[in-house]
Amino acid sequence: MGDMTETPYPRTQVRPSNFRDVAEQARPELPMRRGILFRSDHLGEMDEDDGRQIRAFGLRRVLDFRGADERLAHMCVLPDVTVHSLAIEPTVVQVLARLIDAGETLTPEAVVGYMQDTYRDFVRHNTHRFAEFFSHLLASSEPTVFHCTAGKDRTGFAAALFLRSLGASDETVMRDYLVTNERYRPQLGMRPASRLPPEVTDVLWKVQPDFLLAAFDTIERDHGSVDDYLRGPLRVGDAQRQRLRDLYLES
Repeated sequence: MGDMTETPYPRTQVRPSNFRDVAEQARPELPMRRGILFRSDHLGEMDEDDGRQIRAFGLRRVLDFRGADERLAHMCVLPDVTVHSLAIEPTVVQVLARLIDAGETLTPEAVVGYMQDTYRDFVRHNTHRFAEFFSHLLASSEPTVFHCTAGKDRTGFAAALFLRSLGASDETVMRDYLVTNERYRPQLGMRPASRLPPEVTDVLWKVQPDFLLAAFDTIERDHGSVDDYLRGPLRVGDAQRQRLRDLYLES
């Protein structure tokens, strides 16, 4: 964590548990401006103290990757923010629940495979949402938080793309991604995930390098390279990457 006198990071037990400044792990490789871009799990279950700490960042824009039912179940409770829906409907939990209902025995190894497929689908079926994500970040650097339900998969891939667009190394990207395993605390009774056995949810509620690498391997197979993916379907060419550096890096 950064210097508390410079950036007022929330207390450890704050909800949302996976809320953090993207600059936290990017530095010192990338001298990102603190206090303007955050990633998180959903913003629908905060008490007054939690909300006061989050509001202290002066957030003005929320980029929400959750699907329709997820948003309705836990609406954003932050006041005075503009919420933009970049909906990517969840699939893996629903698929696993159906398999369990059909009598299949799921191993952790099989669940890892389903999670890898989820990340491949981010590239193959949801690229337009990540292009929208970049279009918002390019519009201005007003204090922003982007999130999904757990802040680990859809949000994790978005954060990885953003850091790569700024020139971050693979090590920095992965370090930011894996912090979720230290921060995220799943909420009790979440449905339908609560119907799954512990050995399955142990995989679902964490992140593994193999998940993110599956997405980047798909980018290379389908688009040639991350640079080509940024320049092409994400519409983040050289001029846009320079604007991102101007907006989000210190002078």
